[in-house]
Amino acid sequence: MYELEEKGYLYLLFIIPILVVLFLYVQFWKRKKQKEFGDLDLIQKLSPEKSTFKPILKMALFLLGLTFIIIGLVNPKMGIKVEKVKRQGIDIVFAVDVSKSMLAEDVAPNRLEKSKQLVSQLINQLGSDRIGIIAYSGSAFPVLPMTSDYAVAKMFLQSMNPGIISSQGTSIDQAIDLANIKFFDKKDKTNKLLILISDGEDHTDNAETAAEDAQKNGIKIITIGVGTEKGGPIPLKRNGVVESFQRDKDDQVVITKRNTEILSKIANSSKGGYIDGNSTKTVVDYVKKAIENTEKTEFGATQMADLKSQFQWFLAFGFFLLLLDTFLLERRTKWVRKMNLFNEEKK
Repeated sequence: MYELEEKGYLYLLFIIPILVVLFLYVQFWKRKKQKEFGDLDLIQKLSPEKSTFKPILKMALFLLGLTFIIIGLVNPKMGIKVEKVKRQGIDIVFAVDVSKSMLAEDVAPNRLEKSKQLVSQLINQLGSDRIGIIAYSGSAFPVLPMTSDYAVAKMFLQSMNPGIISSQGTSIDQAIDLANIKFFDKKDKTNKLLILISDGEDHTDNAETAAEDAQKNGIKIITIGVGTEKGGPIPLKRNGVVESFQRDKDDQVVITKRNTEILSKIANSSKGGYIDGNSTKTVVDYVKKAIENTEKTEFGATQMADLKSQFQWFLAFGFFLLLLDTFLLERRTKWVRKMNLFNEEKK
């Protein structure tokens, strides 16, 4: 894997073929003038120390050195740079409901997009906390394991949609269990927070039990309700245009409503809290205060991997070749002359 940081400098490589053409033209012009001056064999005998190969070698070194310097300016990044850092914070897992009911547009632009906005705004408020992301509907799916890379977390967050999980429905208990078992390390003394975002339309009866089990393992759950109690239909779109609405088995348009009661019970079962998610500022302030009131723990050494800049090697080798070109004379080298590697000595 590699990355070119300053790609604009690659245009400088067009200088190379131009210089090659100029060099060939100068060599042709010199040879033409020598023919006009006299016999070429006689001219070579009059200047026996002049090499016909050295100018080509010098030009090749110059062009190669210039090429390496240009590549150095581009700053290619490759390999791995490993840094060990220590952080203080808590472990936070965001569990986002991606069931079809989250496509209802009773909040703008819809419940799912509103949920993503809330998570993104909450991530912006974090400092050194580790975060993970879970998507759930009929089952739960680990979108992103625990990480301190917030940019990557936002990238994965934006890719979430109802299509990433085949089984439909809303099984909040599976999201809680996944966070409890797979995301939070029971041996880790770091304080743990599960932020569960949903419209609360749970199709199972095990959510409260799952929340109680999570609380026993030191996990506090904050639930955020997205949608309205009045509710709205679930639009079925094609190419961004609403074609119809979700219907039930009796061919009636389904009206999905936010279930505040179940979300509050889940939060209370883990000694957490519930907050209305329709106001972004209210949610951010509430969660930010909850995090500030939670004791921070120092993480162990964490390895942060990144692409490492390699420009210095290209610049160093480029300048070395230019320096070599400067000290390389166009006269024949005596020991090379004796070896006659380039057939410059005619018998």
